[in-house]
Amino acid sequence: MTQHSRDLSRRRLLFGGAALGAGALLTACTSNEAAPTAAQTKVAEAAAGGNSTPGKQVTIGFSAPAADHGWIAAITNNAKAQAGAYSDVKFTSVEAGADAAAQRAALSTLVAQKPDVIVLLPHDGKELNAFGLEAMKAGIPVVNLDRAFPDARAYRLQIKGDNYGMGVAAATFIAEQLKAKGVSAPVIGEIAGMDELELTQERSKGFADTLASYGLKVANRRAARFTADSGQQEATGLLQALPKIDAIWNHDDDQGIGVLAAVNQANRKEFFMVGGAGSKKAMEDIQADNTVLKATVTYSPSMASSAISLARLIGQGKGMSDLVELQVPKEIVLASETITKENASNYLKLGF
Repeated sequence: MTQHSRDLSRRRLLFGGAALGAGALLTACTSNEAAPTAAQTKVAEAAAGGNSTPGKQVTIGFSAPAADHGWIAAITNNAKAQAGAYSDVKFTSVEAGADAAAQRAALSTLVAQKPDVIVLLPHDGKELNAFGLEAMKAGIPVVNLDRAFPDARAYRLQIKGDNYGMGVAAATFIAEQLKAKGVSAPVIGEIAGMDELELTQERSKGFADTLASYGLKVANRRAARFTADSGQQEATGLLQALPKIDAIWNHDDDQGIGVLAAVNQANRKEFFMVGGAGSKKAMEDIQADNTVLKATVTYSPSMASSAISLARLIGQGKGMSDLVELQVPKEIVLASETITKENASNYLKLGF
């Protein structure tokens, strides 16, 4: 091997990939070698604990609708807990009120306090879009959580679950189970959430599109309100409309408590059900395997924890340590996963 070949081999060892430790990257540069790239330097900083180290003090303003069901309560609880994990974060929360107009008024008082970043789960993304534009124009980055603003200029970061993917996951599980059981021309029911929300529309579209790819369709669809009472009411109507059912997808595990109550009241056991979001109660029922609920597809409120962590980085002008880019991405969509009896124990820690 020539001296030139030995030099090339040495450089490959020093700078060949992200798996190198911080010490190797920081000491690898000598007078006759190229300096580490920005990507390599960032890997070294991450390995040294970069983003977890306390930095510039950041005030994060937060607003989410009142906790009228478990998922929303978990959103606020997760956000507060995550903020409390950082010594360099001040968390300021404002009440969202009963509707979009009330939340807009509360957010105006928050803007007047000039936080570094605002994390916002709106009552309705379309109705609060104007606020996002206003805050961004005032120089306050907005992290839009869950219910999407339609205008990309209204947020610095949008983080949400994969609503279309929830429908895909639920339909795939149902179709494969029915296929395995040899059921032909199955009767499939759907109990959605709030139909006026884009996220509900996306979930139903993912469900319908995927069922269609298997040659299947929904026989009866009802829209509830993400609450146990509305779930029971709509499930009762669906069960009365369909004397025989093979499978049901219920979009939300909170309203699923009411759906299961209606199922038990009607003494219907001929079908299986898939839930949505991934509540602790749903996972426990799936593990116990003593109800019609056999799976749920995730839409985890842990996204609120991630939103706070990313808002902190935005306020400090940092990027995500595992990415080469110097800034936090513009959009993050969390994948929807299917929880069954076989893997429920892995997800319980994320249940709400």
